Amino acid sequence: MTPSGEQVLPVVRVVELPSEELAERWLVEELWCAHAVGVIGGAPKCAKTWLGLDMALSVATGTPCLGRYAVPEPGLVLVYLAEDALRAVRERIEGMARHRGLDLDEVAIHVITAPVLRLDQERDRTRLWETVRRLRPRLLVLDPLVRLHGIDENHAGDVAELLGYLRALQRELGVAVLLVHHTRKNAADGVAAGQGLRGSGDIHAFGDSNLYLRRAEQRLILSSEHRSAPAAAPVHLELVATDAATTHLEVIAMPDDQNGRGLEEQVLNLLAQGEVLTRTRLREALAVNNERLGKALESLERAGRISRTAGGWQHLR
Repeated sequence: MTPSGEQVLPVVRVVELPSEELAERWLVEELWCAHAVGVIGGAPKCAKTWLGLDMALSVATGTPCLGRYAVPEPGLVLVYLAEDALRAVRERIEGMARHRGLDLDEVAIHVITAPVLRLDQERDRTRLWETVRRLRPRLLVLDPLVRLHGIDENHAGDVAELLGYLRALQRELGVAVLLVHHTRKNAADGVAAGQGLRGSGDIHAFGDSNLYLRRAEQRLILSSEHRSAPAAAPVHLELVATDAATTHLEVIAMPDDQNGRGLEEQVLNLLAQGEVLTRTRLREALAVNNERLGKALESLERAGRISRTAGGWQHLR
């Protein structure tokens, strides 16, 4: 059978594809790629919503996210917070804006006020699609994923269909999509952050940019991963609420630059107390990615400063 023109897939020569030099790379530098879909993942009460709103405020106003990460091309933002009263949404955004010296009138954030949004139902999918088409936001924040559907998150087929809708929204309307999502309560120690997300593994695989928040020894740690860019160095965050009128998230330390010490010195200081620590325990305490920690451990072992035992790493005196 000879196919008609409508049955032929669109094709271009490779030279006609956009190059990295011409393509916009970041929505929020180091944290979120331009037009990316993905998740902010973490356990309950890990400030996921605060981070999502911080990013929303930055994209809407062109001010640095967390006071650190630049926004090259600001634009309108659309948010839906299923678990927060509208008054609370305003108070959070207004407080962060006040901290940055911004007037709320200057903030190009639009809030979906519908009491329920179910993206497993065609009616609400159509309504969201049309809203995004009309407003043309740079960023769409949906928080949390579990309140946006009635499907079984462990059923790969149902999850894939929902994520497919969001991917189509991103591609056809040019909007970055940020989902806030929970990690599993029983996620094993040492499991990669994305693999600890609740539900089907498709949720992790879906992300072009993913951010993860976790607590380790009373510290809040932010890490990232990207499909087409290097991960940013993890940082320590704090929800600063000394003045309730300006509550905001803030970067308080770079884990690999505590008091000017290098990573190898930090490892030695942890092990100098005589405790034998596994690589997982060291990584959690130092909030450093696995590759960098591995290089530091290898260097210290070659220098005869530490040794590996069946129970973990120990300091050699």
